[in-house]
Amino acid sequence: MGETVVVVGAGVIGLTAALLLSRDKPNTVTVVAKHMPGDYDVEYASPFAGANVLPMATKEDSKWETVTWKEMKRLCEQVPEAGIHFQKCQIFRRRKDASALPAGIFDPNPWFREIFEDYRDLRQDEVPEGYDSASEYSSVCINTAIYLQWLVGQLLKNGAVLKRGVLSHIKEARGLSHTGKPATIIVNSTGLGALKLEDVQDTKMRPARGQVVLVRNEVPMFVTSGNDDDENADLCYAMTRAAGGGSILGGTYDIGNWESQPDLNIANRIMDRIVKKYPEIAGGKGVGGLSVIRHAVGLRPYREGGARIEEEKLDSDTWIIHNYGHAGWGYQGSYGCAEDVVQLVQKVQRIKHGDKAKL
Repeated sequence: MGETVVVVGAGVIGLTAALLLSRDKPNTVTVVAKHMPGDYDVEYASPFAGANVLPMATKEDSKWETVTWKEMKRLCEQVPEAGIHFQKCQIFRRRKDASALPAGIFDPNPWFREIFEDYRDLRQDEVPEGYDSASEYSSVCINTAIYLQWLVGQLLKNGAVLKRGVLSHIKEARGLSHTGKPATIIVNSTGLGALKLEDVQDTKMRPARGQVVLVRNEVPMFVTSGNDDDENADLCYAMTRAAGGGSILGGTYDIGNWESQPDLNIANRIMDRIVKKYPEIAGGKGVGGLSVIRHAVGLRPYREGGARIEEEKLDSDTWIIHNYGHAGWGYQGSYGCAEDVVQLVQKVQRIKHGDKAKL
């Protein structure tokens, strides 16, 4: 017995889950969302991401990022129209920042040295002044404007249907399948929306406000573990998007802050830090040498305790697969989490129809 699937949410998490489901079950997947690729809204975090692969998990939770890296690398090598390119990434660490930062990114001996073929620790004479250690590897940077649309194109090729919808309850998705049949599987990829859906109301969800500057200048990809001015919510990172997508200068990670408008004081601080570190990107002219495309703010879907990826029975015929709360690692965990969604759908089918059921 087949399943009719409605995925709620069209960020990178929802679209990737829908893509894997539509490969196995063509013409039966519907994506319903308030925001779609091409939109720019503070609620819709995916367009504002850098986006790159910079593992954040500990080794115990590394499966999602490991799986996703393999697919991102494949796309970069074999599918140029997806809008992904390789870029060398450098990580700079200070010992004094260690206790306040995610263990995965700034571990001096990280698990992810095993998945990047050219990972290396920088020699001490290569480590910039003010840092205790550094490493580098070939990451990827994604042009989100191209990649999200590419995901849409792949879905359409598989017979999926995308349509707008604003839901107040997740159960409303049951009646939104384009097939005309009630949905038997609802995938909840609503991100921050999970806080507001009346039958979900996940109070562990909070925004992690990210402010960035998009510029025309090409920049190296890097991230540092701290800043000399010690602004608590500030990070320092940069990367250049593929295919002329501009460069992201960042940024902030301000948990609980819902402010949607860019703060120019923060923007100036971001730009000043980066041109001091790499004056050549601005032609030696300081911040005035940057060609700004836009200032932007996105609200990452941060969830206390980590992402929620699990099944829930709605009624005798319908199950919900929750897949939300990925904070700042949505792109780099998207395929690993989508594989889990597929496996949970298969689990639900076994429960509903017996062990012989297959997706």
